[in-house]
Amino acid sequence: MKILFVDGTIVGRKTGAVLQIVQDYIEQTGCGFELELVDLAQYDHQFVDGRPAKDYNEDMQQLIKKFEEADGYVLASPIFQGSIPGVLKNTFDLLHPHTMRYKPVSIVANGGTYQHHLVVENQLKPILDYFRCLVTPNYVYTHADHFDQQNNIIDEGVHDRLRELARVFVQYAEMSKRLSKNAIDQDE
Repeated sequence: MKILFVDGTIVGRKTGAVLQIVQDYIEQTGCGFELELVDLAQYDHQFVDGRPAKDYNEDMQQLIKKFEEADGYVLASPIFQGSIPGVLKNTFDLLHPHTMRYKPVSIVANGGTYQHHLVVENQLKPILDYFRCLVTPNYVYTHADHFDQQNNIIDEGVHDRLRELARVFVQYAEMSKRLSKNAIDQDE
């Protein structure tokens, strides 16, 4: 299985640091998944405006292809101004509604206040529900207090939650193999 680790911002380093830890914990399960980081800061983004996919630049088309070819996703989002970054929402807008169907998704997010975890519930989960993703129930929210100066997570409780997120994600990924196959069969 191919799993995308999506760093959903073009600024900052905390989301990437959290994704690296989740990647390490998933690898420690011995699942053998192919893991790939997609850092949105490395792409030349265009505003998604409803035109056909072929009319976007090469980077946008590459993003579409990566999402289509993936079997699951770990999404990392900072919370800016009480919302997900525009670049992450723009990426979702680029995708066909069936792209992520019945594929597992885990969420990690970080923000400057402890209340911003509600953005996961009120914004990210509804978007992923629209795509009919298999969203794991145990997202992890981090706060600046959980990191040291080098963006290392220093809170053991956060590490415990990330380990559990990785374990549950692997189980959802295994379950999704049967669901995704059936969805493909029904679409044909």
